Amino acid sequence: MTNLTFRQLKVDECELMKDMDASQYIGKAWREVDGKRQLVEINYQDPDWPNGYEHHFNNLIQTISEGGSAIGAFDRDGRLIGFATVNRGFFGENSQYVLLDQLFITLEHRHKGIGKKLFFLSAQQAKEWQADKLFICAGSAEETVAFYFGIGCKVAEEIQQEFYESDPRDFQLEFSLSRL
Repeated sequence: MTNLTFRQLKVDECELMKDMDASQYIGKAWREVDGKRQLVEINYQDPDWPNGYEHHFNNLIQTISEGGSAIGAFDRDGRLIGFATVNRGFFGENSQYVLLDQLFITLEHRHKGIGKKLFFLSAQQAKEWQADKLFICAGSAEETVAFYFGIGCKVAEEIQQEFYESDPRDFQLEFSLSRL
C-alpha cells in the first residue's frame, strides 16, 4: 500500500471508476431461511456493479455534490483502484448516523488492506462531522459481511425501514465512531 495515494475525489474524476472491475464471485450469502438468517450456497458470479454501473456512478456524483465524503485510492499511475463514500445527511432515533454509501475495491487489489484503510479514513471523516456511528447496508455475500464484522462493525441497533425495503437481504450494520 506504500505506492498508493488516498484522497478526496472530485466530481470530474468520477468517470475513473469505469476502469474498476467490480465483479465478485459469491459462493455463500446470508439469506432468511425459516425465520432466521443463515449462510446458504448460491455459487454466483456477479459480473458487474451491483445495481449497475450508472447507479453507483450517479450516487458517487451525488455524494460529492451534496458535501459528502468520497475518498479514492489511486495507484502510482493515477488509476482509481478503490473508493468509499459517506453521505452527509444525519439520521437515527437514538444515535446520529451517517451512511457509508459505497465501498469498492477493483478485483485485482482486494485483500490488500485497501478497503480497511478507506473504511477508517471514511469513519474519521464522519467523526469530524460529529456523527456517532457509521451505518452500513452491507451486501449479503459471506465475504462482504465477514469484512465488516472483522473491522469491528456489528448489527445495527436501529434498523432503517427505507434501506430494508430497498434490499431486505442486506445486512444493516453500524460502526461506533467512539472506537476511533
